Amino acid sequence: MKKLIFSAFTLALMLTFACKKEEVQVFDCAGTTPTYTSEIKAILDANCNTAGCHDSNSSIGNIDLSTYAKAKSESEKERFLGSIQHKSGYRAMPDSAPKLSDALIQKISCWVQNGAPQ
Repeated sequence: MKKLIFSAFTLALMLTFACKKEEVQVFDCAGTTPTYTSEIKAILDANCNTAGCHDSNSSIGNIDLSTYAKAKSESEKERFLGSIQHKSGYRAMPDSAPKLSDALIQKISCWVQNGAPQ
């Protein structure tokens, strides 16, 4: 009986730590203030807001990145940066495509860290 309880406790402990999400990376954004209009919209349109993904018609995962308001709202969720930064515990985005460059990830991350200015 003791072995069964110990095994169950060990399994529960392992599952707790195995399912933990990795924290998103915080960048030093001093002097970097990208805005949605000047930089972020083009990145999202080219990599996320495309047919069959997160455009207004598809909205896969109930995520629509087709407008500033919708992108800003989504950027407030931890999964937004977790997915873009390819952190464990999040679905890596863009799906079925290479990871965005470090420079683009930093721009998007700084945009979010700066309050997602329009």
